[in-house]
Amino acid sequence: MLLASVLGVLMGLVMGLTGAGGGILGVPALVLGLGLSMTQAAPVSLLAVGAAAAVGAIDGLRHGLVRYRAALLIALLGAMFSPLGVFLAHQLSEKVLMGLFSALMVLVAWRMLQREKREAGPSDHGAASWGQKNCMLDHQTGRFAWTAKCSATLAALGAVTGAVSGLLGVGGGFLIVPAFKQLTDVQMRGIVATSLMVVSLLSLIGVVGAFHAGVSIEPVGWAFISASIVGMLAGRRLSSVIPARTLQVGFASLCVLVAIGMLFKAGLTS
Repeated sequence: MLLASVLGVLMGLVMGLTGAGGGILGVPALVLGLGLSMTQAAPVSLLAVGAAAAVGAIDGLRHGLVRYRAALLIALLGAMFSPLGVFLAHQLSEKVLMGLFSALMVLVAWRMLQREKREAGPSDHGAASWGQKNCMLDHQTGRFAWTAKCSATLAALGAVTGAVSGLLGVGGGFLIVPAFKQLTDVQMRGIVATSLMVVSLLSLIGVVGAFHAGVSIEPVGWAFISASIVGMLAGRRLSSVIPARTLQVGFASLCVLVAIGMLFKAGLTS
């Protein structure tokens, strides 16, 4: 129980520091640290990620940072495609799921390091000076200009995020944050807050589906979930004092290490 609490705090801490990207660490923490299977870990991870993200999203709503219409559209499409991911997860072997998860973590790490290397100062302040984005803010109203291109872009993002969320038991923040940064001119604080709202909605929808299918969560899982909320609160406070470059490189390195551990675990189960 103590180990579950420590791992939960660490996952929530990374989520708070990275803008929901740390949610991808939930499944590895449960599989490698607590010995759960991928299918057992997925609903626990989703509920932990969803609860922790909801705390951050509420804080973002209070400060007017959440693009709630965009978040609701992404979550709606995500909810529609999440069952497809859940169905596929039950058709694949444990070894294949671990391999897919490891590949995803390496991709996330590579994207994060590449973004740090090549984007020396793009749109962190809401100014699309480096090219037209798919979704642009109306600078008079401060809201998205809801063109067909913008709506289709956010809908597609929601579909992909929902399918991956259902398949691997992750919230999807690691997809939403870089996608929003590349496709919109929203400020980074708004991107993080909007991502947290989407992740909370998608995760909780996934958990409801898992409970409906008869999945139950053991006490050790509830300890992990509760601790993740504490970690999120701490991470939100620390995020303003740790340099962004340090966070990105550190998180990318951690993703690679965890991916190696997942591959090793998959080899042992073969």
